[in-house]
Formats: sequence, structure tokens, C-alpha cells
Amino acid sequence: MAKSIPMRRFMQALFDDEAVATRVAEIGEAILAARSLRLTEIAAKMRGKAHAAYKRIQRFLRRVDPRQALWRLFQEQAEFVLADPTEVERPQARKTTYVGTLQDQKRGFWLLLLATPFRGRAIPCGFITYSSQTIAESDSRNRNHCRAFERLKSLLGERPLVLDREFSYLERLLYLVAARIHFVIRLNLGRHPPKFLDGEGREVVLSVSPGKKALYRRVRYKGEVPVNLIGVWKKGYAEPLWVMSDLEPEKALHIYLRRMKIEETFRDLKSLLGLERQMNKSWEYMEKMVALLLLVYTVGVLLGENLRDYLYGQPVPDPNASLGPDLPSARVGGSTPRLGNPPSLPGGKWKRYSGLFVLLKQKWSVPTREWQAIVAVALASFLAIVHPLVPTHV
Repeated sequence: MAKSIPMRRFMQALFDDEAVATRVAEIGEAILAARSLRLTEIAAKMRGKAHAAYKRIQRFLRRVDPRQALWRLFQEQAEFVLADPTEVERPQARKTTYVGTLQDQKRGFWLLLLATPFRGRAIPCGFITYSSQTIAESDSRNRNHCRAFERLKSLLGERPLVLDREFSYLERLLYLVAARIHFVIRLNLGRHPPKFLDGEGREVVLSVSPGKKALYRRVRYKGEVPVNLIGVWKKGYAEPLWVMSDLEPEKALHIYLRRMKIEETFRDLKSLLGLERQMNKSWEYMEKMVALLLLVYTVGVLLGENLRDYLYGQPVPDPNASLGPDLPSARVGGSTPRLGNPPSLPGGKWKRYSGLFVLLKQKWSVPTREWQAIVAVALASFLAIVHPLVPTHV
């Protein structure tokens, strides 16, 4: 990597204990260097002998829980919150108690990530893990989902929770309504599509033509939960997209179409940072390492996005983004740090690569002063998330 990443400066904002922040930074820098969550590979990138570094990681996992620090990355300015599960494959983990069977009969577990949108990616703020093995032990998928949303409920306020069709089932909707959580969910119209009833109890048949849009207001999902529906069938697609929500249909569709940010985040976590390379036997240690990875990922995204802007041209700000490219509320020393003029207007390379890909995979070199400015902007953005400004009324 052409320039060092001052991970310690970021972790000092999250951890009050200086020694803990230093250790998290050491492990975090090694995760970025190894691009893996396997402890032996991380230890090999740490200072000193690998076996001593491995023991330092183990001591850290016994004493510190980074899962709590992750919640501090919830963006107060976010327009909505994303939640989505992804499979984490562990094909060789036949004796690991928390590893079960995935839908394709491979071994692994599910990671349900909670995040807020940020440019082309998402900033994680929490997660849970579960598998067929843990569900078999007096648990259920629905209870695991509720476990994730309970902590999030106090942070949501009026923001909607954006979910994919895995969450399109009656128990989930009943919970969201009872918890007074606004929701935007893609409708699951599989082999057994749900029935919708109008106000007079008559069945509503959903229909939309190719290239058209259809709206249904105040229909009841399975005759119980009132929802608004919108269906869009874009040209070139084999089937329409249906979204249900307690919000206005057009607004719900606009929000749902932006949920791909979390899918891109999963791709980066697996392909660029080696999420599926972790080998922890302990469920608790596995989750702590995943939390560390998500903290490191956030730092990498903030640095990488500013680096991408510098190398390939500053993008035009998205007026619909929940936060601007440089988190304008961020301040360092009373002023917002600025990068030098980018070399060109944004072009194909800016659109083709994510910031994290540029940071970790591409060969690049920038002048020291410009790199310091990139770090300063990223740190200001990080501080704006961790220590958001509290509005006051004078």
C-alpha cells in the first residue's frame, strides 16, 4: 500500500481506553493488510513474531467486545436504515457448533447486517448471526430477526426499515406494526403468493403491464396488515418489482431502489476483506472478529472514497443521498478539511471502481500533503458519525 493508514486515530474516537484503541488499531491495520479474517493470516501481518501476535489477538477477544462500539456508527442523518442477510460459507467447519446448513446444502451461517446508506456502499451499525444449527436449538428465524431489530428500534425514530423479500411474511409485518416501525419491503410473489383484501374484504388481484406502474393503497396483507403497494415492470426485466410499505407508494419505491448499497457492501466484505476466511471455533469470538472487520471496513470505505475522488475526479453530489460525499457536518479543528483539486472530472474509472477497491487493490501514489488531506477528510467524516451534532433550539 502506497500510504499508511492511521487506524489508531480513528479507533480513539470509538474506544475511550487508549490501550484498547491501540490494540484495535493494530489488529485493524493487519486485517486490511491481510485482507482476511483468519487469525493466523492477520497475526502474520502484525509486528513481532506471528505466534506472539496470535496470542495478543486471543487476549483481546477475551477482554474486549467491539460489537458494542459498532452501534456508534449509526448515522443520525440517514434517511432510512437497511437490513439484509447474507450467507457466510464455512464448508470445512464440520465440528463448529454454530455452523449449520445453508439453502444450497453448503455449510455456513447467516449474517444479518444493519446499516445506513453511504454513497455507493453502506455504513454498518449492527448485526446478528444465526444458522440452521442455532435455530434448531429452541430458536427461530423470526426470533433472530426480532433480536436484531429490538436494539435498532430506539435509533430508528421515523426512519423506515428497508428489507428484501426474505422478510415478506406475516409474523414480520405484525412485529413491525406493533413496534411502530415504518417499513419498506419487497413483496415475495413466489410459488405461494400472499392474498390481499380491500376494505370490503374482497380479494385484490395484483396486476401491472410491462413498462407500466400500478398502485394499491390500504389493502390488507393476508387480510390482517394494512399496506400500500406499488408495482413497476421495467422494460427488459422478466417480471415486475412489487414493494409494500406503510409509507406513500412512490416514496417507498424510491427508497427501496437504493437498497442495493448493502448488496455492494456484502460483496466488498467477502471479496476484498475476506469475511468468509474466518475460522473461529467460538461463536462469541467469531462475532467479535466480524465486528472488528466492520469497523475496519468503515474506515477503509471513508478513506477509499476520498482517494477515489482525488485520483479519478470529484463526483457530482447526489441530491437524494442521506449524507453528502464528504459528510459536510464534519469538522476538524473548527473547519472542514479540503482536498486539492482533483486531476479531472469524474469518468469511467470513478464509476467502475469502489473506493475500497481503489484503496486496497490498485497501485496508487499521492503526494504526502494530499494524502494527509485525504485522511483528514475521512477522519472528519468518521467523527461526524461517531459524535453527531445535537441540534439545539435557541
